[in-house]
Amino acid sequence: MTLFPLFLLTCGVAAAAGVLFKPGQWYRDLDKPIWTPPNWLFPIVWAVLYVLMALAATRVAALPGTELALVLWGLQITINTLWSGVFFGLHRMLAGAVIIAILWVAVLATTLAFWTHDAISALMMVPYLIWGTYALALNTSVWLRNQGSGQPA
Repeated sequence: MTLFPLFLLTCGVAAAAGVLFKPGQWYRDLDKPIWTPPNWLFPIVWAVLYVLMALAATRVAALPGTELALVLWGLQITINTLWSGVFFGLHRMLAGAVIIAILWVAVLATTLAFWTHDAISALMMVPYLIWGTYALALNTSVWLRNQGSGQPA
């Protein structure tokens, strides 16, 4: 039996945080860099990333001795779930950047752990690592651009 539905459901929990904590007016009013993608693009990117993450974890889970790699996968998806609530829910831009930085390290560790077992699974994680790099730069830029604007850090 494939574990793909379980991993995809786990990603769905993280996605639900994005549904619960939407950008809203607060986010629309922030000063954002010109390279900020349109809001409609985010759910598309995340849907692709979540499917890739679930597929990668499914492949690794089928192999022996992958417990640490799967623990790291669980850690990164847990950290992933936190960001929307902190950034969009609590309006904490700096805390959001810290979470993404920690998430980036967890995704890198997961990718490297996957690499030791299955190169294809590791490669499936690379778009997530790239998006995480971009998201960290975007979150940090938004925080820096809105310091002193009365917005919580």
